[in-house]
Amino acid sequence: MNQTEAIAKLQGIFDSLFLDPPRLTPALSAKDVPEWDSLLHISLLVAVEKAFNVRFRVGEVEATKNVGEFANLIVRRTTEK
Repeated sequence: MNQTEAIAKLQGIFDSLFLDPPRLTPALSAKDVPEWDSLLHISLLVAVEKAFNVRFRVGEVEATKNVGEFANLIVRRTTEK
């Protein structure tokens, strides 16, 4: 899996959680999406862990600045298995 494939799969997760889903790009960040608050962020992380069958370490996700970095993290975590 590469970043583009991870973002495509993430789009489906965002589509199911957001009332007005953003179009995901590598540069998109939470501050760009008014609906993306802390509660939605937690729901998003749980859904991503389930969909990609990964577990994130404490602070790992917070270190990512945008969707592209988050997708890269997912790629790394899926290849560690």
